[in-house]
Amino acid sequence: MSANDKSKKEPWSGRFAEPATELVQRFTASVSFDRRLAEYDIEGSVAHARMLLAVGIIGKNDLAAIEKGLVQIRSEVREGRFPWSEAHEDVHFNIERRLTELVGEPGKRLHTARSRNDQVATDVRLYLRDAIDQALSAVKSVQRALLDLADEHAETVMPGYTHLQVAQPVSYGHHLLAYFEMLARDAQRLADCRKRLNRLPLGAAALAGTSFPVDRMMVAKELGFDGVCENSIDAVSDRDFAIEFCACATLVMMHLSRFCEELVIWMNPRFGFVALADRFCTGSSIMPQKKNPDVAELIRGKTGRVNGHLVALLTIMKGQPLAYNRDNQEDKEPLFDTVDTLAMSLAVFAEMLLGIQVNRAAMEEAARQGHATATDLAEYLVKKGVAFREAHEAVAQAVRFAESRGCDLADLKLSELQRFSPAIAKDALAVLTLDGSLKSRTHLGGTAPVRVKAAIVKARKSLA
Repeated sequence: MSANDKSKKEPWSGRFAEPATELVQRFTASVSFDRRLAEYDIEGSVAHARMLLAVGIIGKNDLAAIEKGLVQIRSEVREGRFPWSEAHEDVHFNIERRLTELVGEPGKRLHTARSRNDQVATDVRLYLRDAIDQALSAVKSVQRALLDLADEHAETVMPGYTHLQVAQPVSYGHHLLAYFEMLARDAQRLADCRKRLNRLPLGAAALAGTSFPVDRMMVAKELGFDGVCENSIDAVSDRDFAIEFCACATLVMMHLSRFCEELVIWMNPRFGFVALADRFCTGSSIMPQKKNPDVAELIRGKTGRVNGHLVALLTIMKGQPLAYNRDNQEDKEPLFDTVDTLAMSLAVFAEMLLGIQVNRAAMEEAARQGHATATDLAEYLVKKGVAFREAHEAVAQAVRFAESRGCDLADLKLSELQRFSPAIAKDALAVLTLDGSLKSRTHLGGTAPVRVKAAIVKARKSLA
């Protein structure tokens, strides 16, 4: 094979005496998955070419040809007509090859003053910036669905749990708002991640920068970056932004998973708190009666998948010396799958919330079990002047007595309660009711329905 033949095969092949084998080509190729960066690669190339013209590296005719060719390539990509080739390794070489086929010599000038190292770092940042914007929108959709459900159930009483044991009565709306708060933090983290990734690597070239008089700030402005990566070595070797996004995604998925776990538990007839719409469930191939919460289970399962991608990225980066290494090719599949999994999970989760049917009676009945208002009685005694530890002991003894009678604490007669503290009077009976317990917690962040309604109003404003 002549030098000219080899140069037609790979842009870097002039250095080598023999071409890569077919096996090596397959092993090193990334075009099967990094082609999703095509439009971002084109966007970055247009901005780069315009800068090359502005600083006098290429001429107007070159820019016109490059832009025309890239417009055609974008159309081919969108319409599924682009001739992807594994032999050209990655999305960048595929587009560069096609551009040269279309416009000739100007296409060969496009790569002046840049490397695939800063090019791919730019593409991934552009891609991830859009992915974060879409994730933030999806998180808000879930939050709105939570608020709608919480508004409907601000006065629905249920047992609050610790250790999965009945603890105290709470509003189901209040319970749902806990997930709203989790997702609010998730949104903040994603927004912060976006700020940190929104720096332009282009201009760092391979690692040392370039001797050409490039205008990095011009490119950054055109591509919507807030600034440039200040160190050329860090610019091409950094994947913190991808790892940070995956960390944010794991937290979002963990929060969705916790909710899904509750759905799975609460759909069990032993609880019977909720039912899911049929469209979010499947049946059994052998048991005719089954209605399985498969969507909730899959979100719970996909959380492990996203967690694994975070660990994979951390492991890919942990042993790399500066600057760029080919290991970084392995960042894309975990990142892309995290983006896809998060997007799909958020979308189906938001829809699933709309299909939740709440069994108020079952929730209230469960709240009447397990001595849920015991803490209320202890607090009542404290307000009567009894030291908290003494009040705690008195109520604990009353609970033991109720259990020996096979009833709940709230079912004891006044005379029976007074055995354990002379401070207990008739007004204690109101304290032991679910309604009394719920309405008493009117402080900021409390579970009283009036407070839940106020929290919902505030939450809606935060999403506006």
